[in-house]
Amino acid sequence: MPFVGELNKFLKGARSFDSILPLLYDIDHPSYEPMRYFEERVVRCFLDKLEAGIEIPNYPQFRDMSAMFLDSIDGIKKGEGGYSMVGSLSVKSDMARIPEIQSIKKNSRIIYEKTDNPFKAKICITGPYTLSSLFLDRRIGIFSELSGVLSDFVSNSIYKDKYSEVELVSIDEPVFGFLSDPLIDYGTLGREDLLKAWERISHEVGSRGVRSCLHLHNTSDDLFWEVDSLNIIESHVDDLIYESRGTRQVLERKDKFLKASICITDFDRLIRDKILKKSPGIDESMLMQEVEKVWADLKRNRIDPNEFLETVETMKRRLIKIVDSYGIERVPYSGPECGMRSFPTYGCALEYLKRVSNSIKD
Repeated sequence: MPFVGELNKFLKGARSFDSILPLLYDIDHPSYEPMRYFEERVVRCFLDKLEAGIEIPNYPQFRDMSAMFLDSIDGIKKGEGGYSMVGSLSVKSDMARIPEIQSIKKNSRIIYEKTDNPFKAKICITGPYTLSSLFLDRRIGIFSELSGVLSDFVSNSIYKDKYSEVELVSIDEPVFGFLSDPLIDYGTLGREDLLKAWERISHEVGSRGVRSCLHLHNTSDDLFWEVDSLNIIESHVDDLIYESRGTRQVLERKDKFLKASICITDFDRLIRDKILKKSPGIDESMLMQEVEKVWADLKRNRIDPNEFLETVETMKRRLIKIVDSYGIERVPYSGPECGMRSFPTYGCALEYLKRVSNSIKD
């Protein structure tokens, strides 16, 4: 989601929230303020998602999806060009939990009382393949090492109490499948290592009675089908997994499920699509100029950003097509294709979530 407020203060609170610092300071001490600020922003956004109609909201992820994990791991050195491994990987002391989830758990009764219902939450962790792409010294074994610490984050963050519970854990792998990578070529040890890494995390999730999901942006590489413990696969709106005739047979043979992605969340693309609808023959250079003009107007509040959002009817058509193709029993979840950090305003992102909810209910 787009962040509204003091980001540096929020990030400072995130770093301190799940550490020993809250034990050292009284709640009214100035040093406690960033932690309180972090907690309030997380809980408020989570409530906003629930009030928008999202039944299983992901924890509000305002931080960088890779840095929030890598900066909590020992055995890693950050340099100008990327990260390097300088020892065996382990989670830093007191940091083997996701602070955003801890904030939701801590405030579960308050959230319950405001919504008058027990609620469910979704956890996302950045996958070992995507994290490895930031390393300068990628080698065989890196996926397994990263999966070890990621499994610790998962096991320490999944919870269930009187008011709420974690329903789903998503392993986010936006980098996988886009570029040729010799490390995971067919028949290599690296490819086997990645498979074992995904299996390890998925098994950890399943052992705690929670469903696992692999979030992809591209499914051209079909390694994910081989992860035995993995329950659910999701990708972007136009991905072939939602179009392929063979998907249903593989889902049934492997006993896996799809999360239906029903709306585009790249705001640049939403702008481009609206311009192309109005001017179908426009060339690429003119199109880029028009996109830039729209962004300039959005920043000056000259245009309502909601004008560029996909409609409930568009989302419904996509959902109906996927359900008709693969069967309702194979499509337990539906939602946006990805996060909405690119949206120009927080309110615009919430409006999109409302449309998602209404389309599924319809």
